[in-house]
Amino acid sequence: MNKYIGNQIQLYGVEAYRLEGGKGDGMRLLRVYNACGLEFFVSVDRCADISKLTFKGDNYSFISPCGYVSPKYYDKEGIGFLKSFTAGFITTCGLTAVGNPCIDDGEQTGLHGTISNTPCENISHWIEDDIIHIAAVVRDASLFAHQLILERHITVPVYKNEIHIKDVIKNIGRTTSPLEVMYHCNMGYPLVSENAQLTIPADEVIPRNEHAASDIGNCLVMEKPQADYEEMCFYHKMNGTPTVELYNPDIRKGLKMSFDTSELPFFTEWKLMGEYEYVLGLEPGNCNPDGRDVMRASGDLEFLAPGETKVQHLNLEFFER
Repeated sequence: MNKYIGNQIQLYGVEAYRLEGGKGDGMRLLRVYNACGLEFFVSVDRCADISKLTFKGDNYSFISPCGYVSPKYYDKEGIGFLKSFTAGFITTCGLTAVGNPCIDDGEQTGLHGTISNTPCENISHWIEDDIIHIAAVVRDASLFAHQLILERHITVPVYKNEIHIKDVIKNIGRTTSPLEVMYHCNMGYPLVSENAQLTIPADEVIPRNEHAASDIGNCLVMEKPQADYEEMCFYHKMNGTPTVELYNPDIRKGLKMSFDTSELPFFTEWKLMGEYEYVLGLEPGNCNPDGRDVMRASGDLEFLAPGETKVQHLNLEFFER
């Protein structure tokens, strides 16, 4: 025990909040903070995703113009998802559809699936052996359709600036289900600026479309905010356990993201350098965002059989130089 403090919450802990007013009214948040300057909010009503995140006072996350939006306002049709896309540090896309709305196997899917607008069935937190634990269960299920359970475990060392996410996805239904998951990690100012340095150890980079192809040579180059900037996506092919790094010398802080490509074989870079819409997406997943029909046609669509379980990990390290 630290003899200098009366209660551990002086230095680290988990606190529960509830929002008041606006479209976020009533939403539950957990404020998680360690003893080394890492602080973030877990959205209990939005899949235990991470909304705002700061490291030693500097913001890392992009918050979209809509801000906090309760799931009760969610519009699943077409691109209605964007009306409640808080973005934040992590938005989970899936569990059965990611990316463009489409009709696949007779099913109409909306943008990025429904899981990020699904409240946790239960959530708990505790501290053990100098590690903060957040455990949540989210159900993505329907009668006569897929029946999936997401068990999320977030761990944060008290004395290290790291976040480790372990997701266990289970098919508890009687039919095989498509499985699409993408971790839509959204980096914002001041971590992202024209001076930010992005390193992605890719073996190959594929532009999503002709517009992205026209500037593929600058895919790792950040720019100043521009009016009417058209978003670009680049697909980075990597193997093993790569580490993606984003560092900004202006604030002398950065981020390292690592994952196992046997679990998450796809990586999308979303580059949007627009005025007031200024964000860099770093997005590992088991698919790209072109739509489930495209993944099926290419033979890359993953499935989860009845009783089958898929485990995925995402590791984040926050650092100074």
